[in-house]
Amino acid sequence: MSELLTVVARVRAKTGQESRLRQELQRLVAPTRTEAGCLRYDLHESTTEPGWFLLYETWKSEADLQAHFQTPYLKAFFQMVSELADGPSEITKWTKSE
Repeated sequence: MSELLTVVARVRAKTGQESRLRQELQRLVAPTRTEAGCLRYDLHESTTEPGWFLLYETWKSEADLQAHFQTPYLKAFFQMVSELADGPSEITKWTKSE
């Protein structure tokens, strides 16, 4: 059995683009949650750092995450994110440690 993979992705909106970035990120949630291998996909917005968004994801495997990166809607998001984000996204991968 493969080890579950947790992904934490943070992105900060350019000044004035907060609403549009929020909207585009929200559009990813529903289709991603239906993907094979997606166990959790939650969007959060910072209460202390305006313009920061965080995606907390859990995948059954690295292969499932890689398949997610190939979906048309995520590719389209990556094409536009530079217009909306202040710098690159921070993406980290985690496994459970017990």
